[in-house]
Amino acid sequence: MRTTSLAAGCLLALAAAASAHANDPLVGPGEAIAKQLPKPYATRSAQVNSKVIGWPQGRTPTAPAGFQVSAYARDFDNPRWMTLLDNGDVLVSEARTGANSANRITLLRDADGDGVPELRSTFLAGLNQPFGMLQRGNQFYVANTDGVWVYPYQPGQTRITAKGRKILSLPAGGYNNHWTRNIVASPDGQYLYVTVGSASNNGEYGLENEKRRANILRIRPDGSGETIHAAGLRNPNGIAFKNGRMWTAVNERDELGDNLVPDYITQVEPGGFYGWPYAYYGANEDPRLAGKAPALVKKTRVPDFAVGPHVAAMDITFYDGTAFPARYRGGALVGLHGSWNRATLSGYKVLFVPFSGDTPSGQAEEFLSGFVAEGGSAQVYGRPVASLVLKDGSVLVTDDAGNTVWRVSYAPEATAVR
Repeated sequence: MRTTSLAAGCLLALAAAASAHANDPLVGPGEAIAKQLPKPYATRSAQVNSKVIGWPQGRTPTAPAGFQVSAYARDFDNPRWMTLLDNGDVLVSEARTGANSANRITLLRDADGDGVPELRSTFLAGLNQPFGMLQRGNQFYVANTDGVWVYPYQPGQTRITAKGRKILSLPAGGYNNHWTRNIVASPDGQYLYVTVGSASNNGEYGLENEKRRANILRIRPDGSGETIHAAGLRNPNGIAFKNGRMWTAVNERDELGDNLVPDYITQVEPGGFYGWPYAYYGANEDPRLAGKAPALVKKTRVPDFAVGPHVAAMDITFYDGTAFPARYRGGALVGLHGSWNRATLSGYKVLFVPFSGDTPSGQAEEFLSGFVAEGGSAQVYGRPVASLVLKDGSVLVTDDAGNTVWRVSYAPEATAVR
């Protein structure tokens, strides 16, 4: 063991982590952050698009000391979301904006549990920008950009060839890639929840184009009984339940300045209104819709926890495994896909938000970082999207720009020796 080089490496990693976290201001409890918000247009609206250069040979994202990161599977075509089937198979949806979308779901099976899937197959193809997926007994649901479909499913099968049926139509298209639709079941299985992001940044295309959008919808498993579970959520993607309560991760609006508006995770109150497009972070009126809906501005809820402005919060996953140290158990992993509307790159990491019971507690920490290349050139190796906890307690993370699914495991013995 080379303790000197190990210590130096740890110090460099800590310095890099601190520097990266410094680029993400306004991270913390929602009520506290609400008191720190700058005025709209305090800074000019910036546009800095990252350039994806791919991962150098032998390089991986960086996790905290004691963790090991490896490629679970490579060579995807924009891997976005994941789900875990009852038998332990992992499904990965592959899709993107535009005509070149793969429009498929890929199955990965690691039957021997060695952290490397030995079986890979196309589980379902010919879809329309699939994102969220859900197994419910012998039924398999897919949330395409324009609707929810259900297919017959038999445990263990590696490919679905049976014809599906559409149970819910959804409005398609949207600003800045708001095509993603997620689907999850309530803890008792009685309802399904579907996320639908806004068609615009702040209603600039006309609010008549925002019907049924910027919402979390609730339906029965057969697609009937649609209701709006929560509204004013500009672009919700991830949904997770903790002790029976729903949480979501939300992309907030752009073009109000470098530090407006922070993305967030929040507990979702049934019937709650979270501001879009009229207000943000409580009764802070968006100046672009001043005076349009004062009653809705007044009822806008303050989110529970801010994760930084323009970081593109995509996912919230509660760590319910036992393989990680106890401090991680019950906390949230939040995928930050990365900014374009800030003067410096922000996000491009997976945050860990510790929880005490049902409440975020303590400071957010970087859990998976190293996606941004050194040198301040706005180059990135990849972009994280979503996390998935496997049955062995390890965590998978999709990297759509790097076309890789990464596996993060706790292995202090392996990481202590160089």
